[in-house]
Amino acid sequence: MNPILHIKNLNLVFKQAENDNQVLFDISFQLMQGEILGIVGESGSGKSVANLAVLGLLNKEKIVISGEALFESEQGDIDLFKQNEKTLQEIRGKEIAMIFQEPMTALNPSLTCGYQVAEVLLKHKISTKATVKQEVLSLFEQVKLPRASRMYNQYPHQLSGGQQQRVMIAMAIACKPKILIADEPTTALDVTVQKEIVALLKELQEETGMSIIFISHDLALVSEIANRILVLYQGKIIETGDANTIFHHAQEPYTKALINARPSLDKRLKKLPTVQDFLMNALDETILSNEERALKQQEIYNKKPLLEIKNISKYFGSKKQLVKAVNDVSFQVYSGETLGLVGESGCGKSTLGRTILQLDKATKGNVFYKGEDITKLAKKSLRKLRKEIQIIFQDPYSSLNPRMMVGEAILEPMEVHKMYKNKVERKEKVLEILQKVGLDASHYYRYPHEFSGGQRQRIGIARTIALRPKLIICDESVSALDVSVQAQVLNLLNELKEDFGFTYIFISHDLAVVKYMADQLLVMNKGQIEEIGDADAIYTNPKSEYTQQLINAISKGI
Repeated sequence: MNPILHIKNLNLVFKQAENDNQVLFDISFQLMQGEILGIVGESGSGKSVANLAVLGLLNKEKIVISGEALFESEQGDIDLFKQNEKTLQEIRGKEIAMIFQEPMTALNPSLTCGYQVAEVLLKHKISTKATVKQEVLSLFEQVKLPRASRMYNQYPHQLSGGQQQRVMIAMAIACKPKILIADEPTTALDVTVQKEIVALLKELQEETGMSIIFISHDLALVSEIANRILVLYQGKIIETGDANTIFHHAQEPYTKALINARPSLDKRLKKLPTVQDFLMNALDETILSNEERALKQQEIYNKKPLLEIKNISKYFGSKKQLVKAVNDVSFQVYSGETLGLVGESGCGKSTLGRTILQLDKATKGNVFYKGEDITKLAKKSLRKLRKEIQIIFQDPYSSLNPRMMVGEAILEPMEVHKMYKNKVERKEKVLEILQKVGLDASHYYRYPHEFSGGQRQRIGIARTIALRPKLIICDESVSALDVSVQAQVLNLLNELKEDFGFTYIFISHDLAVVKYMADQLLVMNKGQIEEIGDADAIYTNPKSEYTQQLINAISKGI
């Protein structure tokens, strides 16, 4: 096989006012014709920035690049780093295409999906105005979008996350590129949709013979699609090899950490290993035995339920187009328990969480908290209840005020609920909480944009626990995090539960994570309970075919 792309000694520095920041160090690799190359590493390791540099998508005034990016283009062998913007625009989309991590921000919300794909075909003169619609519909069918003709006229917000990603893939393969760069294309998707997208990319690669660079922080997932894998750590390639060797016989502690940071499906460790644990040789591999778990659960379930959901339904829309987001759901949550709530996007998990919190009013049914029906509470009583039932959101950045220092954001709910004597005492408590969630006192005076995704999630957790609630709903609160950061946050949630006696409803589409965290597991499908019971028992012996499909979709690696 000949290399279609050869990166030689790529160094990249971001120019900054005080100190320049070098983020890539002598990166060298080859992408062969017809190969799927996996690039893995944590956020900030340089995975995405290396590929954005190849496509010339970084601000040239703010970076210094050295090295070569030799590409076998239609004009012959060229160095992409030496091309002007006009040449790069001709190559982008036509010869090298990219699928971005977040389709909702990559797609234009004010243009229909069909128009956006047609635009690519017309710009690169692949189709004429007379034939372009048929070409787009053919692409939509190729990426297995349902009801292609209807999708053509729909806007991105009218599609599910998985459907949006398929539109992005259709756009990327429209011009039959030689190289497709897939940058975290499945991170925020359900396990079942994730599996479908990976299968689709493999199928398209076999049909077209294009080369794919598949970027992810999930080594198990990458090993299922890639022929060869590069592992990046702090801007350097630290390990490379075929997928089987890297996944089963990794040499570097960092690579082993990426494999083991995800919760194991076979054993439940008391504490998940983090990357730092591996690098510092400080692993704690103590297993929580079945006996210990059974004793703990016996203690939990001997109490009265803290929360009782009785025949709750939440409907949206008119009588003609009624959407039963949650339909006649009943269950109980006990003090000190972690109830796992799983299911695909659109199954009603988050709507159920919002209905419990009374952020959405139930269409019918009752929510009893400590024996009181909170669906009947007046606004004033409900405001007092907010102190006891809190939520940690999936995206802490959009739930934090960008203009407010994080210390003030944590202090604000304490002030609203008149906790502690004065602001001085409240500030002391905030500093204690910051330390508790693994942040520094100096972080009090910083703003949300100054933190990484994992740190922002810790701030979200800090704000939630500041009120010392009894019940916390974790709504996809680790979904968008690296596996290593995810391990840190899951460990933190378990530590806080032990320290403060919290009760969790843990909502996620990742069954491996929920199985690790949960005592009981509630599986939702199309607004209803598909299955409920002990988390381990359901995973070992699912009674429902739908649950079995969710389990089978978990990436376990090759």
